[in-house]
Amino acid sequence: MANQSKKMNTQNDSSHISDNSKNRVTSDVNGTKNSSNHWHDVYKDADITKLGWYENESTPSLQLIEKCNLAKKDLILNVGAGSTTLIDSLLEYGYTNLIANDISGKSLNTIKDRLGKKQHFVKWIVDDIINPTELEKIPQVDLWNDRAVLHFFVEEKDQDAYFDLLDQKVCKNGYVILAVFNLEGAKRCSGLPVKRYNVKMLQEKLGAKYILKDTFNYIYTMPNGEDRNYIYTLFQKTN
Repeated sequence: MANQSKKMNTQNDSSHISDNSKNRVTSDVNGTKNSSNHWHDVYKDADITKLGWYENESTPSLQLIEKCNLAKKDLILNVGAGSTTLIDSLLEYGYTNLIANDISGKSLNTIKDRLGKKQHFVKWIVDDIINPTELEKIPQVDLWNDRAVLHFFVEEKDQDAYFDLLDQKVCKNGYVILAVFNLEGAKRCSGLPVKRYNVKMLQEKLGAKYILKDTFNYIYTMPNGEDRNYIYTLFQKTN
């Protein structure tokens, strides 16, 4: 297993669209509601290049995806895609079977506008990942990719719902990439509390049928210059 990181600085706090997200509340922690309305407001009229999770290129995720040795036609699900440039990169690298999911249709429209005609090579699903309807209908996927979504589910029942859907939708021998705040990471993000993880905690959530293939710590520098401590993990489902 790799143990990599960017240079350590200071850690601070911090075409068809299926839509099942309107007015759904996904958690309520200390009176703060992590809802579709919250994320719509985050992306409304935002300069996405200044958002605290924006990446010019999703280099750590792409490194792990390369390790999966996927065929270009294999089905890749990006949960909580937001306005990620990962979709752009995967299309550029020739992947032809992509699903982008988010609870915010506004965020997905940002990617679509950026892609132009290429947007038609992606299936777009607006749905709540812990109370899904549209995601329930998709076939099993060869890769489940999550950067900075899981850690927003601070209640155990929401975590259970997340991992139940993951296990249902990842095929045998399929892969899971989870990138979340590590134990040294921020306690809040986008005004919401987060759950921080290490490898052992993620393994316990996934269960014994998921084998750890790679992991590394990564320091992401936000557009404002502050740092966020992440852990990236790659697992493979064995049965």
